[in-house]
Amino acid sequence: MLREFAEYQQKMRDELGKVIVGQTETIEQLLAAIFTRGHCLLEGVPGLAKTLMVSTLADILDVNFKRVQFTPDLMPSDITGTQVLEETETGRRSFRFVEGPIFTNILLADEINRTPPKTQAALLEAMQERQVSVGRETHTLPDPFFTIATQNPVEQEGTYPLPEAQLDRFMFNIKIDYPTADEEERILTATTRGESPTVNKVLSARAILTCQKLVASIAAGPLVIRYASRLVRATRPSDLSAPEYVRELVDWGAGPRAGQNLIAGAKAIAAMNGRFNVEPGDIHRVALPVLRHRIATNFQAQAEGMDTDAIIRRLLEDVEIPEPPKMAKETPRK
Repeated sequence: MLREFAEYQQKMRDELGKVIVGQTETIEQLLAAIFTRGHCLLEGVPGLAKTLMVSTLADILDVNFKRVQFTPDLMPSDITGTQVLEETETGRRSFRFVEGPIFTNILLADEINRTPPKTQAALLEAMQERQVSVGRETHTLPDPFFTIATQNPVEQEGTYPLPEAQLDRFMFNIKIDYPTADEEERILTATTRGESPTVNKVLSARAILTCQKLVASIAAGPLVIRYASRLVRATRPSDLSAPEYVRELVDWGAGPRAGQNLIAGAKAIAAMNGRFNVEPGDIHRVALPVLRHRIATNFQAQAEGMDTDAIIRRLLEDVEIPEPPKMAKETPRK
């Protein structure tokens, strides 16, 4: 099953590669989130194919996909759905729930920071409990369900920053950078030909659920769990294990959900590489997207030019990986 899983994820990468040039780490993190039931927040300047990447990912998965363009006048009921009053032929009136676009498998929340907090909060229950409460009724969302949100970090005029409670519900905060010179030439060559490549379906909804169970069964030993715990606790300025620079530059650090996502993401990385167990290197590969939106830096950090990514990279160098206990030597028998 692990070999088949590795083949499936490689097929998904190949199909995405027909449309998306480069962005290897971003694609890896998106796949890791899908295989661990996680949500993603994509950040990048306009024109870096954030929306195209998500829509192409939905094309290679045999699941339902809906896109919501977040605007300042968007209401919560525009996302979750609303109660509609209907009258039967006999004259009896009753309310019927009309589902909103959130009832899908992959929801693309485009420019999520363009809408007020009231509408942003409509996603909170859906992202955590995978259900929607409207009136007195609670409606369960389809399984699998993923929210992939995008936002432009450059323009802040007329935007509403996501609250910390909602940021914490995103498993990964993925920052998309500019392509390299070679990748940009390939992008220009491919997009100016007038051709539109077609991608093939790779996984169905049932297959995704099977992959999620397989990833969850990957072993994470006590040493890896201890290392993830040390890394998360080192981000908290009030913790005794926090380095001096964390106490000076950080207002508050990551919570327990960060450790859960570190382990879950590392399991996905191990499974995609065909391994049955998690290694500390897997924690390193998901540390940045897991922790960067869960650490709040202060004014001193901004004055010194230290952002959250720089602090996390320094922690990855300073926090020691636990060593396995040495086996007690048996005394030779006489």
